Amino acid sequence: MYSRRNRGPAGSALLLFVLTSAPAFAAGRGVSFRAEDGRTINAIAYETSQRPAPAVVLVPMLGRPKEDWDALGQRLADANILALAIDLPGTSDPGDSKVLSGWRADVRAAVVYLSSRQDVRPGSIGVAGASLGASLAALAAADLQSVRSLALVSPSLDYRGVRIDSAMKQYDGRPAMLIASNQDPYAARTVRELAKDPPGTRESRFSEITAHGTLLLMRDPEMARGLVEWFQATLR
Repeated sequence: MYSRRNRGPAGSALLLFVLTSAPAFAAGRGVSFRAEDGRTINAIAYETSQRPAPAVVLVPMLGRPKEDWDALGQRLADANILALAIDLPGTSDPGDSKVLSGWRADVRAAVVYLSSRQDVRPGSIGVAGASLGASLAALAAADLQSVRSLALVSPSLDYRGVRIDSAMKQYDGRPAMLIASNQDPYAARTVRELAKDPPGTRESRFSEITAHGTLLLMRDPEMARGLVEWFQATLR
């Protein structure tokens, strides 16, 4: 129980020690790599203590920063999975085919970058995305056979004209985790549709928390834990 008698110099020092010693998420390390068109892509790498390790690209929601993945990125690193959070440059309408193609290429470039790192285990790369990031993750994973596992958070079958049903068929028998809130009707319906008659392993998780995309992972620890465990199981 808190007591005013503890607010002397010793008590204040103890309080300061407790506050400064509280656990916090590691900030990760800033890295950069080349896009397919030669641009520089900035990212945050959440690195592991044991190497080489599996790795996962984290793709954000439209208009949201890569830092939205800080908590999950550190949880993945703590589970000995290197995480790479990237930005989507600009906030353009994904209905612009050139913009969409560029974002899709950026996710592919992130996978290629991870493949080139000596601290990443060969053949053990996954991709996770939230909202529009989920669409881009699915499209890039369909392009690259090197993507071993996929996680889609609050996905949309059709995000402003960006469809992923054919990409998921092309992704074929590789494993995919599908996450949505039951309070997010379109995302929940998309998860149920994508889980029907899958060509490969599909795991669906539903939350009762009202949230979308990376916010869902922040507000529902069970969904975040499940995503980490999914990549632990599928990138072994």
